[in-house]
Amino acid sequence: MNKNNSGRRKFIQSSVLGLGSISVSPLLTAKDVTEKNFPGKQAQNKLNIVCVGAHPGDPEFGCGGTMAKYSQAGNNVTFLYLTRGEAYNDKQSYEQSAALRTKEAEKACEIIHAKPVFAGQIDGNTELNKQRNEEATKLILSLQPDIVFTHWPLDSHPDHQVSGLLALTAWVRSQKKFHLYFYEVNTGSETMGFSPTDYVDITAVRNIKKAAMFAHETQSPREVYEQFFKTMEEFRGLEAGVKAAEAFIYFKPEDQRANIAGL
Repeated sequence: MNKNNSGRRKFIQSSVLGLGSISVSPLLTAKDVTEKNFPGKQAQNKLNIVCVGAHPGDPEFGCGGTMAKYSQAGNNVTFLYLTRGEAYNDKQSYEQSAALRTKEAEKACEIIHAKPVFAGQIDGNTELNKQRNEEATKLILSLQPDIVFTHWPLDSHPDHQVSGLLALTAWVRSQKKFHLYFYEVNTGSETMGFSPTDYVDITAVRNIKKAAMFAHETQSPREVYEQFFKTMEEFRGLEAGVKAAEAFIYFKPEDQRANIAGL
């Protein structure tokens, strides 16, 4: 890694933490992890943020607060939906379901100020193979991401597994040129074995996240929020020492794995 790339990596990592996360990182001191250091840098260096989700609603429910904070700071945020949620209702055609859920996704993206992109796979029948890996890698890299967020692949939902592994493959094939973070969805019933490395304080944008979630009217969002995500946000907030937080697992590149703070 040359010095310019190293400097860019450090800037991006500090920008992630500057969103309000609490983390132990070999790249940063406690002084670096402050809200006040973040906006000034962002005015000069906009980031391309890509959030990969299996279905419309996954990015919003999993890390909509973090995405809202990135957008508010002037960064470019893209939601890359693997499918259009075609299989959610067995009483109507895939085309009808896809049309409804696409509109919901577009409305949610307007609220968060994100750009919706659809990868063209089919809900409930997603594929992980050579062709799909090549397609996903090409699509993700075309967005020129600085940071990619995606599903933690240890998940009971096969579509979530595929989304996480497609993004991981893109990271490897890109020679790890972007930062890779995994987010959780319905931990305890879907996401499994999730031990966060980073947290983002979403207290100030919680209502924006809820509005984006509630745009997905076909998914009973108010019930889902009260049953799962409200508790998750507050539990992660307790862990991070704030009112509400979202949690992530940061996938370290090799040059950072042999580092522990203080050593």
